[in-house]
Amino acid sequence: MRSTEAIVEGLTDAQIESVTHVDGPLLVLAGPGSGKTTVVTKRIANLVANGVAPWNILALTFTNKAATEMRERVFAQIDPETYGIKGLTVSTFHSFCARTLRSWGDKIIGTRSFTIYDTSDQKSAVKTAIRACELNETNWKPASVLSIISGAKNQLLDAESFAAEANDFHSKTIAKIYRSYESILRSNDAVDFDDLLLCTAQLLSRDAEVRNELQQRYQYLLIDEYQDTNRTQFVIADHIASKHRNICVVGDPDQSIYAWRGADISNILDFETQYENATVVPLGRNFRSTGHIVETAAKLIAYNKLRKEKRLYTELEKGNKPIMVTLPNEHEEADAILREVKRLHKDGTPYKEMAVLYRVNALSRVLEDAFRNEGVPYIVARGTAFYDRREVKDAVSYLRLLVNPKDDVAFRRIINAPARGIGKTSLVRLEQLASSRGLNMLAATEFATKDLGFTARSAKGLHAFHEMLTRWRIDADSTQSLTAAASLADLVERMVRESGLEASFKRIGTEEDHERLENLEELVSAASDFEEKSEDEGASPLQLLFAFLEHVALVSDSDAIDPRIGAVTLMTLHAAKGLEYDFIALAGLEDGLLPHIRALFDDTQMEEERRLCFVGITRARKHLHISSTLKRTQRGMTERAMPSRFLREMSGSHTHQETVVDTWNTQIAPEFTPSKNGNEITLGTVVRHKRFGVGKVQRVLRRERGSTVTVDFPSGTKHLVLEYANLEIVPTSC
Repeated sequence: MRSTEAIVEGLTDAQIESVTHVDGPLLVLAGPGSGKTTVVTKRIANLVANGVAPWNILALTFTNKAATEMRERVFAQIDPETYGIKGLTVSTFHSFCARTLRSWGDKIIGTRSFTIYDTSDQKSAVKTAIRACELNETNWKPASVLSIISGAKNQLLDAESFAAEANDFHSKTIAKIYRSYESILRSNDAVDFDDLLLCTAQLLSRDAEVRNELQQRYQYLLIDEYQDTNRTQFVIADHIASKHRNICVVGDPDQSIYAWRGADISNILDFETQYENATVVPLGRNFRSTGHIVETAAKLIAYNKLRKEKRLYTELEKGNKPIMVTLPNEHEEADAILREVKRLHKDGTPYKEMAVLYRVNALSRVLEDAFRNEGVPYIVARGTAFYDRREVKDAVSYLRLLVNPKDDVAFRRIINAPARGIGKTSLVRLEQLASSRGLNMLAATEFATKDLGFTARSAKGLHAFHEMLTRWRIDADSTQSLTAAASLADLVERMVRESGLEASFKRIGTEEDHERLENLEELVSAASDFEEKSEDEGASPLQLLFAFLEHVALVSDSDAIDPRIGAVTLMTLHAAKGLEYDFIALAGLEDGLLPHIRALFDDTQMEEERRLCFVGITRARKHLHISSTLKRTQRGMTERAMPSRFLREMSGSHTHQETVVDTWNTQIAPEFTPSKNGNEITLGTVVRHKRFGVGKVQRVLRRERGSTVTVDFPSGTKHLVLEYANLEIVPTSC
């Protein structure tokens, strides 16, 4: 067995204090790159070296990978032949709770031989629960309902507690589904992942015998990434540690970025209140990043109020100053990042040691285009390439069916995306109808009637689908029709809206739903980009759509990356947590992107966005490239971008700032406003049309190839091309 002196050899004073602390509560504030895993593993080794029995030690973390690494590094510190390590528990929270319920589950859920439902099983169960409550999946999306139930369980709210707090129609309906879902789980002797935590917390709270046994067994508790714990995990840890108070938590409030999935930053901020006389050790020395990068990160995070002060520093060289560059648009931004990647690669930095980070997945599309066009290998980590994302593939299938009504594969994919009440039986009947009459499935929808065995609801849904596609095709193939699509981007935007895809993700907007909406908006921008580069000035939107879909198909079939040469990693900031690279590019530093638009009027969310930016900066070892744009195209419209407030907060003598001129000589869409008789037509303007009468403007889309307005008239909603509509503004006094 190694001695304490051997275990702490080479550590800093702060690390030694953390490792050699034995009894009583300990909070280790571990900044980025401060060697926290080393501290945790060496602390376990030192406890054993000081006579603590391994079976009295419990170390908890969040991922199997982290648990495995921790276990291996502990074993490297302890010679099993000299001193056995039998009974040492290094585990994820979920694995530990599963094992606890295997021993005492009958006390809380009535069984020890339960099944753990995975994501697919949970979705199936909640669908059954929704139907049992006589609701439909169109209004109560299974994924969104599950997200709310998961959030409740993470806050220690079981079905009864959630129902007791429900005070409006939406929450009361979710409560009904929650009860039904739980009933299904219990009748199947099943639990979901969140139940593992919730049921263990309830067991420890309610059963003194179980609580005492676990307290006696685990007299020393260590928790890694403590800033990511939720309310339920806090209760589990507190019950185990409350008797001996030998709890050591390691984490960093400045890296708490998972509030949207239940993490509660107050767990780490209030540790000293919860455990009086706790020892606090700040680990501020960064072993990863060079000086200027650390200074940049420290200057930014100092603006947060919900944090514990610690001095961030490094003893590495100053290194290169982070580059903060403002570019004309997102294409120039992608090119600037690409140039830096190619320069560093030429100088010897492997592709695999480079990463591009962004706040929202939708930003990957322009970056992917740039890397692909230049033949630079890349991978989209912990995510899916843009055109392979489910919602994008659904939208593209609508477009495919628009240009090719015979595409039955596309039809089958989207006829119930979003749900239209057209079940499997109706689809079988439709296939039989199409086959018997020699029609494609879209054409066959026109003939679906009750006489042929279709329900009234399914027949109505099929007819509406056919009418929608027919209307789009007529408008897309004309440049003169009053309701014609003015551009390819306008056509795609209209499809996203009128198909119901947009509304389906807005209805119960989870974080995932918001991302899917952003990806659909980016598809509109992709169409706009394609159209601007098109050399066929006289083409109708439908003609352009043929070419666009060919382009998308070729992108989707792009060659796989040769793993022998490595690849640049593209990923979201959330996915980058825990990773590090020689070169990091942070793209899209603009208000509305980073910080995200949902944080602009919420101080708590703004602080989390700042922590997210901090995490991104501290992934870089040697080179950091931070970019923003003057204009960015979103939903097919080019708009002015507002520089992120974080740029101002982090800038200083430790950064190098640049503004790059428009080397593309790009013609940005003019900032005009549709007008008639010198008056501006905007959202809410009341207008008169010779045929449709008086209506109110609901939407204005301004694009280089022509503007369109959406107007609500007494006869219905119309999408008009301003150039041909001859709208007259009605004074508000009329």
